[in-house]
Amino acid sequence: QVHLVESGGGLVQPGGSLRLSCVASTTRFSVYGMGWYRQGTGKRRDMVAVIDTTGRTYYGDFVKGRFTISRDNAERSVYLQMNNLKPSDTDVYYCSLGPEVDWGPGTQVTVSS
Repeated sequence: QVHLVESGGGLVQPGGSLRLSCVASTTRFSVYGMGWYRQGTGKRRDMVAVIDTTGRTYYGDFVKGRFTISRDNAERSVYLQMNNLKPSDTDVYYCSLGPEVDWGPGTQVTVSS
């Protein structure tokens, strides 16, 4: 099992930005697709963004050009730049390797004035 650790969550005002980071323990990071998902209490877990091994990216419909996923294989890390955040983006955000094979513990993002 690969150990994943997210960071970068917090409280931000509507319209603000956050950058989430996730570092993986595996030295074979480059062979895995990576993803960011989010889930609120009592809600299903939704795909936010996925990046495959070639750098191709996929986003949830609700992202609408506001978020950007990227990866740095040398750092064994994946990032999620989130701009123009809305209160509806408030959730726990999870990093996933595979994706959807291994999961990090999550980082809380709260968008509120």
